[in-house]
Amino acid sequence: MDGQWNDWIGRAEACTDTITAAPLARLAATLDRDEAAPTTGDPLPPLAHWLYFLPAYRQSAVGPDGHATRGEFLPPIALPRRMWAGGRIRFETPLRVGDVAVRASEIVAIDEKEGRSGRLAFVVVRHTISVGTGVALVEEHDIVYRAAPTPQAPAAEPPRAPVDAAWTREIDPDPVLLFRYSALTFNGHRIHYDRRYVTDVEGYPGLVVHGPLIATLLVDLLRHAMPDAAVAQFAFRAVSPLFDTASFFVRGQPMHDGRRVHLWAANVHGALAMDAEATLS
Repeated sequence: MDGQWNDWIGRAEACTDTITAAPLARLAATLDRDEAAPTTGDPLPPLAHWLYFLPAYRQSAVGPDGHATRGEFLPPIALPRRMWAGGRIRFETPLRVGDVAVRASEIVAIDEKEGRSGRLAFVVVRHTISVGTGVALVEEHDIVYRAAPTPQAPAAEPPRAPVDAAWTREIDPDPVLLFRYSALTFNGHRIHYDRRYVTDVEGYPGLVVHGPLIATLLVDLLRHAMPDAAVAQFAFRAVSPLFDTASFFVRGQPMHDGRRVHLWAANVHGALAMDAEATLS
């Protein structure tokens, strides 16, 4: 990368939000769960912090892919395809309905590589969310930028997913589910709802399932399989994309140490789409 983006490392921003109940109720409905309405003081389930601190960029600032135009907080990397590649989250203390929270964000790493499908750039953003009593969670968010698809590029074969699941749930990622999650997270990325754009411009076979939605479904599977468990850490890595053209599966298996749970998502052909691990407290 020859130091091209070194000046962007260390760039920081902060925002404040109030943890309200309505997004949690809408998330439960989107996940097809019949749960009691959240009230003040209730703790957020893991990953529900993604419903808050949402980007409120003006319509005139929308870029061609539906994201905000680059060059404000994130670097203006000239690769057109941008996706959530994974992340690592450490939960310190629960966020609760009614909390006023501050999220401090900092770019901590930028790396460029050459992959089988062309140039790749990875940006790591660290988010620290705090409330009056201290730090609630620390998250490292991995963003990947990819070159435009080329017809002659070989398609990478994703690895096979494990088959020894203790829990499994089949998900139908229809366009309504993808739209509702986009609305919940104020995500304007066109790959999740604009079929003509995603097929004609970005070269995918269908609408792309959000990485954070898949991760949320994995944690939701764990929460309902082990309702008394508390998640202390969660790490996930996107391996291959999922589309609205077929259902997929979220699966989980407790590990032998009793403190960790292996979670993964697989497509209908058994290929691994997301790999994750939760550490219980």
